[in-house]
Amino acid sequence: MRVTIAEVARRARVSKATVSRVLNNKGDVDATTAIRVR
Repeated sequence: MRVTIAEVARRARVSKATVSRVLNNKGDVDATTAIRVR
């Protein structure tokens, strides 16, 4: 089963945009939040 950005965002309690920024190493994302997303 594939994991979607929406599912990661829901589980990490962040927006889909934040997940995208973490995955693409773009923009400023708090280190703690990035760890939660990963």
